[in-house]
Amino acid sequence: MRVLQIILISLTALTGCSKKAGPPYASKIDTTVNTKPMTDPATYLALGDSYTIGQSVPQNESYPYQLTVLLNSYGYKVKAPTIIATTGWTTDNLIDAIAGSGITNRKFDFVTLLIGVNDQYQGLSLDNYKVKFAQVLNTAITFANGDTSKVFVLSIPDWGVTPFAGGRDSEIYPQIIAFNSAAQSICEKAGVSFLNITDISRKAATDPTLIASDGLHPSGKMYELWVDVLEPKVAARLKK
Repeated sequence: MRVLQIILISLTALTGCSKKAGPPYASKIDTTVNTKPMTDPATYLALGDSYTIGQSVPQNESYPYQLTVLLNSYGYKVKAPTIIATTGWTTDNLIDAIAGSGITNRKFDFVTLLIGVNDQYQGLSLDNYKVKFAQVLNTAITFANGDTSKVFVLSIPDWGVTPFAGGRDSEIYPQIIAFNSAAQSICEKAGVSFLNITDISRKAATDPTLIASDGLHPSGKMYELWVDVLEPKVAARLKK
């Protein structure tokens, strides 16, 4: 079933529980940092699945919102992110949702993409993922007005280290690596930045504070670590 969520104010978990509004989670705000002023606020599109909406954490703790808050604290003007993502989405689901989003003619100053964990989880083939990931990456580039330097792809986290996986990381991790290797290769050929946050995600094996209360998804603290990797890349692009 085609589903679309373009999130600008709040998100709802699949359990039906409303997310609690809270203060911006990013803790590394430095209001003394200034950059050259931007005439118009930058626009940001985030494409993905549960990792993009921030399943099981407040909206402000999701990585797109933490990234936006941090960039604004450093003197960049960035609008609230437009998010096309839903828990459980595969690359096929994301492609369908984008097609029905009504924003296919819009352009954004930068785009992030994190997709594939549900392809792996549902046992879809790696060959299918390669084809569909390439398709959705090309769409992300189109949203960025054809500028590959405005697109940032995050690797699939290793959910095998979470309590939900039940100790099956030796089975799950190699599959995650295979999917990430395929995505990275496609990104490199396209000239798109591929950011490895999988190694960070594996820290959850020894630090339970990096996992949300559902025992599967990242906590706001984990997303903050991702933003530490992502923000310098985006900021460097916004300076140009």
